[in-house]
Amino acid sequence: MYELIKKDGLAKRGRLHTVHGVIETPVFMNVGTAAAIKGAVATTDLQEIKTQVELSNTYHLHVRPGDEVVKKLGGLHKFMNWDKPILTDSGGFQVFSLAGLRRIKEEGVYFNSHIDGHKIFMGPEESMRIQSNLASTIAMAFDECPSSVADREYIEKSVARTTRWLVRCKKEMERLNSLPDTINKHQMLFGINQGGVYEDIRIKHADEISKLDLDGYAVGGLAVGESHEEMYRILDAVVPHLPDHKPTYLMGVGTPVNILEAVDRGVDFFDCVYPSRNGRHGHVYTNHGKLNLFNAKFELDDRPIEEGCQCPTCRNYSRAYIRHLLKAKEMLGMRLCVLHNLYFYNTMMEEIRDAIDHDCYKEYKERKIAAVTGKNE
Repeated sequence: MYELIKKDGLAKRGRLHTVHGVIETPVFMNVGTAAAIKGAVATTDLQEIKTQVELSNTYHLHVRPGDEVVKKLGGLHKFMNWDKPILTDSGGFQVFSLAGLRRIKEEGVYFNSHIDGHKIFMGPEESMRIQSNLASTIAMAFDECPSSVADREYIEKSVARTTRWLVRCKKEMERLNSLPDTINKHQMLFGINQGGVYEDIRIKHADEISKLDLDGYAVGGLAVGESHEEMYRILDAVVPHLPDHKPTYLMGVGTPVNILEAVDRGVDFFDCVYPSRNGRHGHVYTNHGKLNLFNAKFELDDRPIEEGCQCPTCRNYSRAYIRHLLKAKEMLGMRLCVLHNLYFYNTMMEEIRDAIDHDCYKEYKERKIAAVTGKNE
């Protein structure tokens, strides 16, 4: 159940009650595609860096180690040693990202595995069954994420099929949650709004899927090639057409600035690979702009990544040491950067919630954008 605590403008301060605990929103979900955060980050680390929700990928876990294997081992929570909420995406994004390895039909999508080329079929029912085997807290509906440059006719047909798939997902999820051998009989289902950069298609689709009274609603198909301005325009148009009393999730977004702008438009769930991916390349976020720790100027810098930061990296290690690790290609260097970046994102979400609680979100947003872009220096 989602509890809308208050609003500051369009910014929402909420609380989602789940079988695996309460999620305070707005929230950033830390991405662990194959049931692990890239960069040698353990679930015990996630507890320390204030992670509320971990996100894993249905397609990737179906391919390896296999969702049946995970079910036999008690579901993702036991498999990963993680007792807080997990969201699994549906495999729908792979319909976009593996475009050269798939064929889309009404019944579902035929893939060739990106690992060994073997044939895989995934439709709405298969996606729900895989996610039920994984026993995640929140399952995402199976959809097609069309290219941002697809033409109007293609997107209209794609969105209509995504709606039909969503109805099938809901029916199958209800069936699975009623079975005696289902691990998580309280698995939630979020639907996904699509429509490319066409406002009218997006709005019509949002109105249609809102009638299904799902546990939450996502805006998908953004951050796939369109400009930030186009993304904000679509959010301005579509978010008011999604239920205010349900969580709104912007999939795959994004930078700190993207998140700050989207919160201001009523979004309260986020995920993105940026903090971990950038961290693995020595790029770290601070309230004075982003730093590249490979730079020679940090060779003798004995300060932490950010003064005052309470992440495990900044409490214990210097920029100079981390730079040495990165240059020496020691995995610890990547790990320390990823830990810092995820802590930075999770802490920013705490600050966002606090600002909404105190009716000062607009002021906070302006200050934070100036800070993370380095414009207050």
